[in-house]
Amino acid sequence: MLFLRRQLLRTLSFAFGSSFILGRNQLGIAAQTTTQPKVSPPPAGAAAPHGIAGVTEIEKVTGIGGFFFRAKDPKALGLWYQQHLGISVIPTSYGESPWQQEAGPTAFAPFKETSGYFGDTTKVWMLNFRVRDLDKMAAQLQAAGIEVKMDPQPYPNGRFARVHDPEGNPIELWQPKVPDTKG
Repeated sequence: MLFLRRQLLRTLSFAFGSSFILGRNQLGIAAQTTTQPKVSPPPAGAAAPHGIAGVTEIEKVTGIGGFFFRAKDPKALGLWYQQHLGISVIPTSYGESPWQQEAGPTAFAPFKETSGYFGDTTKVWMLNFRVRDLDKMAAQLQAAGIEVKMDPQPYPNGRFARVHDPEGNPIELWQPKVPDTKG
């Protein structure tokens, strides 16, 4: 089983331009990109970042290639994500396609380990999913008996709601604000 999963991930990596290396106790993801961001050189005499002199370009990842986490009942939890949020789990055969996310912004933010933002202080991660229509998504989840807590505050970057999966993991739903194109 482990061999098939590793082989499948390598095939998906090849197909999508990333290289996944799975070890027993680690996950390494190296993304490849043809565009490199330009970084201004440090002022003369300034210390080079991370001790690398003369480096003006960095290689960067191009997005999230996967999210792997432990679950009490992985099959049931995977089915819940598929049924209620439309996220399919890793395909079980080469004829199936993996979940494809739409292009858009992705927030990446470490929080203090004492932060109450995730709700339950024993939870060490929280997913944030972009949605097109927060009200429709909330209604769909509520119709399925899932509690949705809408944040009544509108923010400059959009609207938010909070749900929890069946194992109590926090999920934030985010409807990004559409830029005003009227001049």
